[in-house]
Amino acid sequence: MTDDELSLSRPFVAPDYRTVLSIGSNLGDSDDLVAWVVACARETGGRVEVSGIYRTPPWGGVEQPDFRNVTIAIESAYTPRQWLLWGNNLEARALRTRELRWGPRTLDVDVIAADLIDDRGDRLIVRSDDPQLLLPHPRAFERAFVLVPWLEIEPDAQLDGVPISELIQRLPEAERAAIVRLGDVPPADPDDPPVVRE
Repeated sequence: MTDDELSLSRPFVAPDYRTVLSIGSNLGDSDDLVAWVVACARETGGRVEVSGIYRTPPWGGVEQPDFRNVTIAIESAYTPRQWLLWGNNLEARALRTRELRWGPRTLDVDVIAADLIDDRGDRLIVRSDDPQLLLPHPRAFERAFVLVPWLEIEPDAQLDGVPISELIQRLPEAERAAIVRLGDVPPADPDDPPVVRE
């Protein structure tokens, strides 16, 4: 048997992705909304790791209420683009609007980073320059509300080759101190989304 025949005889194994999502809300019942997204993620069948819920100040200079933020990491066959579409669908169900950049919102689901996991368990950084899906997320490096919850679930994580623990230390102390863990994400029913009124 030649090497080519040997490689062709190996069963095809679909790659898995480890995708990091940041979930945020500061309109409506934000605790219930982020818990609902986590419940929906668990329904996909992937291996889900979830941070606690954090109270975080708004980012971008627009006056608005504090956010509730959660970071989740999911290992599954879903591609980062599939997670983007999945998140967009949940945002639409939560009546998310986009009139004001960095403004208040009922729900925000962002794809932050992704690794491709091959059949040997090796991880390769997924990169995308598509304007609708920039990976790694170009502003995640400077956002404590993404990095601090992420560190909770993956202390050795890196963002584009830089340890997130190092990125957090580069941020202003006041910004880091403003990120407050409120507790664990409560259980929620994925089939019963919180009521959001227009």
